Amino acid sequence: MYLTPQRILLAGATGLTGEHLLDRLLNEPTVECVLAPTRKALAEHPRLDNPIGPLRTLLPQLSGDIDTAFCCLGSTLKEAGSQEAFRAIDHDLVLAFAERARELGARHLLVISSLGANPQSNLFYCRTKGEMEEALQAQDWPQLTIARPSQLLGPRMEIRPLERMTAPLSQLLPGKYRGIAACTLARALWRLALEDNDGVRIVESDELRKLGK
Repeated sequence: MYLTPQRILLAGATGLTGEHLLDRLLNEPTVECVLAPTRKALAEHPRLDNPIGPLRTLLPQLSGDIDTAFCCLGSTLKEAGSQEAFRAIDHDLVLAFAERARELGARHLLVISSLGANPQSNLFYCRTKGEMEEALQAQDWPQLTIARPSQLLGPRMEIRPLERMTAPLSQLLPGKYRGIAACTLARALWRLALEDNDGVRIVESDELRKLGK
């Protein structure tokens, strides 16, 4: 069964995937409005509500009825500067966003996690993502979709030398380990948003690529 989300809350609209997803949402005639808080102003659009400021500060101020929430928040250990700062974004801020989205009436949350997310992982990055997933499931969402993409491919504003080096190789890997284009992930997220299936769905990168074609 498919439903059409009309009122959307989007976090991470200036990120690699978030930019593609926002463009997709604003070009969907069935979407009534997109509430997208960001630090920097986005291009104006008649169906875009764009509060400006730090997300933590803006969350309590957000208002309106929401059908579906997308969380495209994500950082790297290098960008964050420390494990504590990374966790504050990729775990704590994601959970705070989800809680506020639920308060605004959202029934379905779609969140970008990561390949290898596991709360028991020896790798800090994967463990943090796994703990985030676990905590979201504990929020008892009517519908929760967790996307686990592999390496995201596409041009970024910031320079990530390691990603530039590994991106060509990631496209040669098999199955869920192969890199996925951010625009493909955005299309997959929208398609998943149309599904009306109660409970938790975890979607690995190989399935995301198929859904985003």
